[in-house]
Amino acid sequence: MAGIEPYESALDRIPGAHPYPSTSRYHEAEIGVHRLPDGTEVRYAKRRLLPPLERDEAGDEIVPHTVSAGERPDHLAQRYFGDPGQWWRIADANPVLDPAELTAEPGSEIGVPLSGGFPGSGAPRG
Repeated sequence: MAGIEPYESALDRIPGAHPYPSTSRYHEAEIGVHRLPDGTEVRYAKRRLLPPLERDEAGDEIVPHTVSAGERPDHLAQRYFGDPGQWWRIADANPVLDPAELTAEPGSEIGVPLSGGFPGSGAPRG
């Protein structure tokens, strides 16, 4: 796992060590604290703005993918990243509100981010 300290992946397995595991889209999101009128503190992930995709040597940001019947975002994440839980990387790279929209229409073309994903996504560069 290039770029990840050995202790980081171990900390991901300890409940409460990180608010989100390193594979989560919210891993590097800033955590805010809202205080309720009774003094109770509620932690939340602040807004996560998407950085521009990194480019490969050819200048391409994403790999085009033509949707086949029966595909789902988690299937594509398994195929491209080896982890169905990384479906959010594909959703983030496409202008959809609901991830199900990505694969709702067979024959449509969507973009899949390169193996390195978004900078700061916790994903290793391939």
